[in-house]
Amino acid sequence: MTDALKRLTDEGVAIWLDDLSRHRITSGNLAELLDEQHVVGVTTNPSIFQKAISEGHGYDQQLADLASRGVTVEEALRMITTADVRDAADVLRPVFDATGGLDGRVSIEVDPRLAHATQPTVAEAKQLAWLVDRPNTFIKIPATRAGLPAITETIAAGISVNVTLIFSIERYRMVMNAYLEGLEKAREKGLELSGIHSVASFFVSRVDTEVDKRLTALGTEEALALKGKAALANARLAYQAYEEFVASDRWTALESAGANRQRPLWASTGVKDPNYPDTLYVTELVAPGTVNTMPEATLRAVADHGEITGDTVRGTYEQARADLDAIAKLGIDYDEVVELLEAEGVEKFEKSWNDLLASTEAELKRLAPKEA
Repeated sequence: MTDALKRLTDEGVAIWLDDLSRHRITSGNLAELLDEQHVVGVTTNPSIFQKAISEGHGYDQQLADLASRGVTVEEALRMITTADVRDAADVLRPVFDATGGLDGRVSIEVDPRLAHATQPTVAEAKQLAWLVDRPNTFIKIPATRAGLPAITETIAAGISVNVTLIFSIERYRMVMNAYLEGLEKAREKGLELSGIHSVASFFVSRVDTEVDKRLTALGTEEALALKGKAALANARLAYQAYEEFVASDRWTALESAGANRQRPLWASTGVKDPNYPDTLYVTELVAPGTVNTMPEATLRAVADHGEITGDTVRGTYEQARADLDAIAKLGIDYDEVVELLEAEGVEKFEKSWNDLLASTEAELKRLAPKEA
């Protein structure tokens, strides 16, 4: 059997797992994925933690200890999530060392309720970096308008950032610029640029979900023929923007001073429509210097029957632009779609966070010491 995951790695795509739980760490499953499935990083988000903590009893002892101390639910939640990220970072540390800090990283997200508040986001990023206290941590900051200056300030403080919830090419360009400005500020402070890393998480499948819904509603032959094209076109044009950015004089000056490129990361790569190949957002987004963070089901699908045929991004820009233009001509507003997706993304993570707080609070009450 062809080792599709190795071929993907050989093409310059870093394979990250979009999932984390305490059981995955303690059972040895995470270490196994590193050894056998070419996984070199892990991402988390509020939805992932909500699922992990609500299932099973892996967190009972720590929750009981926290309940005995009478901590607030928010403090308990941060103790639980940072413990998982710290332990996962230790499992991934050999990869981090072997790749010079490029991979072997674990991402943890700032409180999603802060998505539209700049300074609290920066403060939370610093706090999370301090709590986890591992060099191979990424702090996830959403690419909202308030998030952009927060990205700059966090990078300027020497903290590595995974920028999340990017849907539009224009916003992606702003994200790259925010990273660049942060590095320039860090250099002014005398910080060593080579120790600062970043990825920019460009969301994929949700674009097709929203655009396909609108194309289906139109129902014409022309509209239906464009289904399944928007997400790949959007991501491929994002990579074109990345290539333009790293070729700029301003970036070249920083790179010569030791700065690391902010790699494009394909997020939300689990296929939502069963009519599409379950490996679509992996095999069709192969390009050097990228990251693909996959749910385990997608990872297994690629390992089982993924066909890696080389670079499937560069050389596609003209067709990608034509596909988006054709969709726009049908009256589907690109700006409206990406703004809606960003708002929904923030809302979903905020809901997951609130659900997580509620379930954690219930567990703290259940495990609290009984009055004599």
